[in-house]
Amino acid sequence: MGERILKLVVDILSQPAVLIALISLIGLILQKKPTNEIIKGTTKSFLGFIVIAAGAGILVGSLEPFGKMFQEAFNVNGVVPNNEAIVAMALTEYGSTTAYIMFFGMLANILIARFTKLKYIFLTGHHTLYMACMLAVILVVSGLKGISLIIIGSFALGLIMAVFPAICQPFMRKITGNDNVGFGHFSSLGYVLSGLVGRVVGKGSKSTEKINFPKGLGFLRDSSVTIALTMTILYLVIALFAGPSYVEKELSGGTHYLVFSVIQAVTFAAGVFVILSGVRLVLAEIVPAFKGISSKLVPDSKPALDCPIVFPYAPNAVLIGFFCSFLGGIVGMIILGISGAIIILPGVVPHFFTGATAGVFGNATGGIRGATIGSFVNGLLITFLPVFLMPVLGDLGFANTTFSDSDFAASGIVLGNIAKSFGATGLTITVVGLVLLAVLFGFFKKDKNNDPSVKVEA
Repeated sequence: MGERILKLVVDILSQPAVLIALISLIGLILQKKPTNEIIKGTTKSFLGFIVIAAGAGILVGSLEPFGKMFQEAFNVNGVVPNNEAIVAMALTEYGSTTAYIMFFGMLANILIARFTKLKYIFLTGHHTLYMACMLAVILVVSGLKGISLIIIGSFALGLIMAVFPAICQPFMRKITGNDNVGFGHFSSLGYVLSGLVGRVVGKGSKSTEKINFPKGLGFLRDSSVTIALTMTILYLVIALFAGPSYVEKELSGGTHYLVFSVIQAVTFAAGVFVILSGVRLVLAEIVPAFKGISSKLVPDSKPALDCPIVFPYAPNAVLIGFFCSFLGGIVGMIILGISGAIIILPGVVPHFFTGATAGVFGNATGGIRGATIGSFVNGLLITFLPVFLMPVLGDLGFANTTFSDSDFAASGIVLGNIAKSFGATGLTITVVGLVLLAVLFGFFKKDKNNDPSVKVEA
């Protein structure tokens, strides 16, 4: 019975749409809103994330054949980073541990947000599940067991869920123009790196959203049209390299390979359009609703939301970021091949979501140059980091897939190598010490702010 209840709780918390709706419901109730507003706000938040998930599903479905055509066209084999694939494999052995770490890790995130300066509540449920799974693997490999495994894993997860949104927030303020929403997607290091690169290289570079097209090409100002046409060209080129025989026998079910490619390209554009619509719907509801939580339960806290939340602010940068990140992945793959290391193939899905987001971050600080070079660097980062992550994952490190996003790799590399060098005891001391430092720093700052001897200038 207990396992069934735990599964129900984890299933609820791992679904972003359900989690967001629950947060909206609690926030609106805490604000004592009328019943009709509670029902409307909760339902529209739920609906908005379902729309985003539907758009993401459309994107993933159209990108899958692209990835297969790419591998066939250029005859490359290696490890394809994919969060869903590696987690599905890991859950068969680490399912219960993952569930406990996820549930108590979310509680730890709320406590850390309440008692430290890290005021971010991470609401991207599926990424929480993936991080909990990776932590479960690394902690078990380190030798931790039982209650100590759950406690250390939960604190580590709660801290990670608060730290990464905090490092993204300066760039989020730049992108959105306000401080209402945090960023909750575990490829933050790539996004921050892209933003920093934009600052360095982007002086004088205009925004991707201010690209001037000739009068005869005015239709390209519509981002949906631009995405559809650009992706059509890319799909057709890859399809020509892969050849009609492969595409029609293995992917299209007999449909002419060029027709199939055009349909997949425009389907991709449709997926982006659906995602942007869902994001606008969610932002209109979740921010006002979250005020109830930030004012009552965790003062000054912010909801940390999934990466598509920034797509509407720079749709052109989304497309540029995807291309340049994927190009970075290809360059990284070639370098790894020449060096004789494990070859990490550029996964189209991770390069789209992380590359597109890196493009938005890079554009915010450095315009077109920032978006282009910043997302290219992101592509290199998510290609090289998995090489160093795989050795600390135990038997799972020998699988033909691994975690794809930079924060998973960075967290796993740091914690895994601490465990290798200092064992379970060293890992425990590190995690507990970091949490205590965050709490003490929060109290220190609070005391300093409340000190009457500190003069506040008008």
